[in-house]
Amino acid sequence: MADSMDIDDSLYSRQRYVLGDSAMQQMAQSAVFLSGMGALGVEIAKNIVLAGVKAVTLHDCKRCEVWDLGTNFFIREEDVHSQKKRVEAVHSRVAELNPYVQVSVSTDVLDDSTDLSFLKRYQCVVLTETKLSLQKRINHFCHSQQPPIKFIGCDVFGICSRVFCDFGEAFEVSDPTGEEPKELFIQNISQGNPGVVMCMDSRTHGLQTGQSVCFKEINGMTELNGTTHQVTVLSPYSFAIGDTSSFQAFAHGGIFRLVKTPKTFNFEMMEQQLCDPRLLTPDFSKPEVPLQLHTIMLALDAFQEQHARLPSIGCLQDAELLLKFTEEISRTLKNTVSFELVRCVSRCARGCLPPLAAAVGGIASQEVLKALTGKFSPLQQWFYLDAIEVVQPLQYLPAEEFAPRGDRYDALRACIGESMCLKLHKFRVFMVGCGAIGCEMLKNLALLGVGLSRHSGEICITDPDLIEKSNLNRQFLFRPQHIQRPKSTTAAAATLEINPEMQIDAHLNKVRNNSLLDSGTMGTKGHTEIIVPYLTESYNSHRDPPEEEIPFCTLKSFPAVIEHTIQWARDKFESAFSHKPSMYNMFWQSHSSAQDVLQRMMAGESMEGSFQVIKLLSRRPTHLDHCLALARLKFDKYFKRKALQLLHSFPLDTRLKDGSLFWQSPKRPPSPIEFDLNDPLHFSFVVSAARLFADIYNIPYSEEVKRIFNTSIWAVSSVLAKLEVPEYRPAEKVSHIETDETVKKPDQLKMTVSSEEEREAISQLQEAISSNSVTPGRLCMTPLFFEKDDDTNGHMDFVASASALRAQMYAIEAADRLQTKRIAGKIIPAIATSTAAVAGLVSMELIKVAGDYGFELFKNCFFNLAIPVMVLTETAQVKRTQIRDDISFSIWDRWTIFGHEDFTLSDFMSAVKEEYGIEPTMVVHGVKMLYVPVMPGHNKRLKLTMHKLIKPSAGRKYVDLTVSFAPEVDGDEDLPGPPVRYYFSRESKSGEKA
Repeated sequence: MADSMDIDDSLYSRQRYVLGDSAMQQMAQSAVFLSGMGALGVEIAKNIVLAGVKAVTLHDCKRCEVWDLGTNFFIREEDVHSQKKRVEAVHSRVAELNPYVQVSVSTDVLDDSTDLSFLKRYQCVVLTETKLSLQKRINHFCHSQQPPIKFIGCDVFGICSRVFCDFGEAFEVSDPTGEEPKELFIQNISQGNPGVVMCMDSRTHGLQTGQSVCFKEINGMTELNGTTHQVTVLSPYSFAIGDTSSFQAFAHGGIFRLVKTPKTFNFEMMEQQLCDPRLLTPDFSKPEVPLQLHTIMLALDAFQEQHARLPSIGCLQDAELLLKFTEEISRTLKNTVSFELVRCVSRCARGCLPPLAAAVGGIASQEVLKALTGKFSPLQQWFYLDAIEVVQPLQYLPAEEFAPRGDRYDALRACIGESMCLKLHKFRVFMVGCGAIGCEMLKNLALLGVGLSRHSGEICITDPDLIEKSNLNRQFLFRPQHIQRPKSTTAAAATLEINPEMQIDAHLNKVRNNSLLDSGTMGTKGHTEIIVPYLTESYNSHRDPPEEEIPFCTLKSFPAVIEHTIQWARDKFESAFSHKPSMYNMFWQSHSSAQDVLQRMMAGESMEGSFQVIKLLSRRPTHLDHCLALARLKFDKYFKRKALQLLHSFPLDTRLKDGSLFWQSPKRPPSPIEFDLNDPLHFSFVVSAARLFADIYNIPYSEEVKRIFNTSIWAVSSVLAKLEVPEYRPAEKVSHIETDETVKKPDQLKMTVSSEEEREAISQLQEAISSNSVTPGRLCMTPLFFEKDDDTNGHMDFVASASALRAQMYAIEAADRLQTKRIAGKIIPAIATSTAAVAGLVSMELIKVAGDYGFELFKNCFFNLAIPVMVLTETAQVKRTQIRDDISFSIWDRWTIFGHEDFTLSDFMSAVKEEYGIEPTMVVHGVKMLYVPVMPGHNKRLKLTMHKLIKPSAGRKYVDLTVSFAPEVDGDEDLPGPPVRYYFSRESKSGEKA
């Protein structure tokens, strides 16, 4: 972003929805100093360069070692062989992540005698792999500057990590949460002291006492319009706003919206915070751990200061020394730390868990962006994250398990041991999706050595999508030269550059009943969920609530908010430029000729879709001028005639049965719009609609013609001057205008066609045939598929202008193009920091799955980096349904019975009892009841064969049956059982076909 005012939307569109343009522009003017190019440093470098800061200086003095190949995804084997400096090895690879960011390197020594004045040119300083005394010195320097240089110190020592932030004594945040303020309709406002505001339709307001709201569009109590009031929450649906007793009585209508207020945060220097730390607690099942980790990591710092190294892997004397340091610090902090934990941390301290570095790198990177922009609440001031559960089952393995072997996995081996490394090498993973999280996952799997070819491991990845420019902002394995290439094969090739030992199959593969590691992000929020067959609940055990649908009548006639007009515009696009052309093509592919269709219609045959198809054929334009005329008529239909007809059917003084006004909030009366070509919005609508009509009707036009029509009002005006727009006359026999919010949109193809419309269609088809205008080319259209990210195709031009015009017609505050694009394109806001964090957390769980860990060690996670909050929870244990004291089942269970050709229903019942200890009382196949004792004649079925009862299709090997069992107490309902898979023969188990 060389020009701070010019944001490359094709690259940054998903991130703009997270940060907003103001924050993006602040980042584009900011420089960051980042020291340490180990596992954590390179993660932070990747994330902040992808985000689009102005400049980053990467600092490091170490040379590449074999060890780095398993911790730094931008160091290659040739860098190790040539003894390259780490920072020089990663420089070009970091720089190519984002052409808008200036990436420079520094290899100068940074120690206790370094003159720190060079840091004044940076807005943020980030230190990794830096001893504590130097961190304190640099933090003091940064804190004392005016304005303060934002300081972040972070470390990963084996299985524990920390992040520390100091942004100065008065750090102002413009938007503490990043949540988009909701607009809610008002049911009533009382006259009183205080006045009480009630939300319409019992909608929850989500406010907190002390927040402020502003009001608009209130009828009656107009004194409130345009004013801001602090609220006192009374209930989820109501709040008080102060004295309204002297105001006019509330009549109807009105909207309130939360007003965001800046917040100032105070930070202390690291020196002060060491003894009295402000800690974030991520795992409430072990609230004591953050302070324990604070103590142990300070002990590690002290160990390092005294011995100029970290504890040796598996060295008991070093563990004893670390314990002494820990006990001294514990006395100051007044807490206790177990020797087991100290010993575990000591053994792993030299090692590195790449997923932990990835997770902490994502969190620390978001703090960098907060420091530069004042967007979101900063971390105050310490965050600790551990991977204790990953190493807990491994702590009693012999020391040689963790000893280095001189390969790329030594850092990992120091944490999890050789046996676990081998399990990862042999592991077979199926991964769906190579987007932002997918790229991060592949990087983590490469560093962990998952799926190595020499150990018969494999990673199978699948993604049908092609790479687009907007992907490059988060999907860091892709570069500009990869645009329009398949994601899966490109990601596979890029991953093999990180670790050439892997076996990656970038094709579709069968999904098996294996462990599922689910994750997702939306903006700064992320979640991970671990699902292990027979241990945890399944993916379907809990589902998100269904997305709230906008009622059909609201979209069609009574929009109230901008989301309604945007969805309406998107629906118009789908109907006119995708659905109708598709229907047209399907109709003519199904019917041999126009003459045949005409004969069948004249014979009185009802043909689905014929009326709409013939209408399209008879009005088919043949020139771009015709398309412009068609677009102009659409303008009149959508934005003038619709309003006039609604006001004719429901005049402004219309009242409902209870005497209340029809046109009151949330219903807005429309105002017809007179076409004016000099209005940019009107011009944009007719030109974009004309282009889309030309595209679907296969009417060619040159780039020159497109340029003229896109820019020249005169050229468009000269075409439209010849057009005669029919004068509006209200339709007295207008079709019913739907006002019931529960009514769904009718199927256009299945709507009844009047005899008059049928005669008109026959006449139009006769005319088309007689004028020789029914050619193969005219019986074909080109459907368009909405593509939001291509600004040259006219799709967003149409949706944005149509939505804005409809908003104007209904006096709704318009949205800008960016917001329109997000809503119309159903874009999920995304940023690299969240995807890095979520993939790191999931990869830690993957180690546990590979190691067959016990249920109690798995963790699910939810985080919101904006607030910031992270909540780690234990996975939900699978529920078991008890049939008898000794017989139970879970959602993962399926019983199996093998039969044969003469196997009867009675045999089936006996087989279930013999195999599983209980006899079914009811057997159902799909919707067909095979056996229900109370049903007449069902007892006779016991002698019938299963073949005869089920009547399987040829080649069918098995069926899944639903069974239930008698209750233990008479009068209770029958008890459900697990699904029972019945095989028609024992041989059919091989080569199953359902």
